Amino acid sequence: MSLIRFPAIWMRGGTSKGLFVDPADLPADPAQRDALLLRAIGSPDPYGTQMDGLGGATSSTSKVALVSRSTQPGFDLDYRFGAVAVSEAVIDWSGNCGNLSAAVGVFGLSRGLIAAPADGIATLRIWQANLGQTILAHIPVRDGQAVEDGDFHLAGVAFPGAEIVLDFLDPGGETALLPTGQPTDRLEIPELGVIEASLINAGNPTIFVRAADLGLTGAESPADFNRDAALLARCEAIRAHGAVAMGLADNPEDATARRPHTPKLAFVAPARDYRATDGSLIAANTVDLVARILSMGRLHHAFTATGAVALAVAAMLPGSLARDALGAPLAAGSEVRIGHAAGVMAVGATVVADQGQWRAEKVILRRSARRLMEGWVWIPEGKPA
Repeated sequence: MSLIRFPAIWMRGGTSKGLFVDPADLPADPAQRDALLLRAIGSPDPYGTQMDGLGGATSSTSKVALVSRSTQPGFDLDYRFGAVAVSEAVIDWSGNCGNLSAAVGVFGLSRGLIAAPADGIATLRIWQANLGQTILAHIPVRDGQAVEDGDFHLAGVAFPGAEIVLDFLDPGGETALLPTGQPTDRLEIPELGVIEASLINAGNPTIFVRAADLGLTGAESPADFNRDAALLARCEAIRAHGAVAMGLADNPEDATARRPHTPKLAFVAPARDYRATDGSLIAANTVDLVARILSMGRLHHAFTATGAVALAVAAMLPGSLARDALGAPLAAGSEVRIGHAAGVMAVGATVVADQGQWRAEKVILRRSARRLMEGWVWIPEGKPA
């Protein structure tokens, strides 16, 4: 059996892992490129394990990132993200992974795609090609390379690393922050009835609903949640109908089949005590609200970074369900402390009124990233997914 190969780095960014590749090392034809990437990750896999690939059979570990020198004036790196379905031959290129965004600059520096100061902080301007958005990555460097060890602890990651600060500039991009013009809408879901939802375009398109409206508390554990097939189906029905309301799909069936990555669905509730997945107690007075988010049809083990971007923005918008969950409005410039399944994430958002429309100027969050393995990906020739 003959094999083909291409160079890549397997990286952790925030609470996700993915395969990072320079697109120059892949076929230019998108269909051929995607076939190779699917086979590399191990999809489609009817067993749901990705045993014959690099993927970890979860939405957080079945991802690809294409990173190259930027072709955009004033930018350092171009970054395109793909969410790889586990059981289907689908790579959804419709959105971004905020967690892997932290690893983009580390990849670029390690590959020599961009130069950095010998020591200090390298500020890299990243073009997020999926969404047409700008990300500034502030990365500590030593001897011109990213520092990957440190004492920054991130809920959902067992070991500390070097802190990377990400600025998502104008995270709504060219799309309307509120696609319907309203901070809260009413979605008519067959067999479920009317569900109130806040539809937000920031980071990734995200749908927020009240946990109580789903019969939930907002403190659910991923393990228990993901065993409830009926609950997952109800959540997907809401997500798919929300996608149509946001103008992202022609019908709910198309959203489920072709756009599993975005929009995300999250549910929020007022702050409360709960146990994180590592067993630690998260006290109500240490968070501003509690929230859970679904990714690729499953409850996320922590909270997606782009979902946190959207939630921080929503929390600043009067009339949104996230703002209502806070109880009292947050002071301008303060961070939103999100109580999620793995712990707490603090995210700062600046939202302004611009000619009668709300606009997110900037969202700041802190992540860490590092290289896990560098080498060649080997694929049986003539055996694409």
